[in-house]
Amino acid sequence: MKRINLIVLLLLNFIGSNEKAFANTNYLPRPFEEIFPEVGYKSVEEAIKEFEDYFKQDLKLPLRQPPITFTHRFGRFSNLEGDSNDSFEVKFISDKSPENHYKINVHPIKHKISIPDKYFLKLVKLKNGNDATYMNVSGFNILVFERDNWQYFLSIDKRLSRKVTLEMLVEIADSINY
Repeated sequence: MKRINLIVLLLLNFIGSNEKAFANTNYLPRPFEEIFPEVGYKSVEEAIKEFEDYFKQDLKLPLRQPPITFTHRFGRFSNLEGDSNDSFEVKFISDKSPENHYKINVHPIKHKISIPDKYFLKLVKLKNGNDATYMNVSGFNILVFERDNWQYFLSIDKRLSRKVTLEMLVEIADSINY
């Protein structure tokens, strides 16, 4: 059974998250509206529809989001070779504050991603009684949990640790209960 490596998955968090400034004062960074569609992102609603149609199951996203400002929200359904690496993601970013980067990644539970012990920070309980794993990988604090045949990853840039705490990520995860 093929499984996507957790490191590869989390490194994908960085794709398109920052445009680098160059010394050339004439350089204007390309707007996110141009960059993200080039790598498969579209509206969150379109991506959810593709994901749900493919898996023939509804997907619930958290009603809450981190209390920080985002300028953009993009979704993507990745239908890779075979079902084991298929996933949905929604990315909340800001072209004004690069650290304002939050991502939700969802996988079918039957192809869930194993979490290596070395990334584990804490185990917490959600309101529905399910366990959630809190970890840190590649500069992101991540809460991983399972619900309704899906495995969810809520990832927030570690630079926002004081604004978006573990307790806040748990509240966001619990907001799926609707």
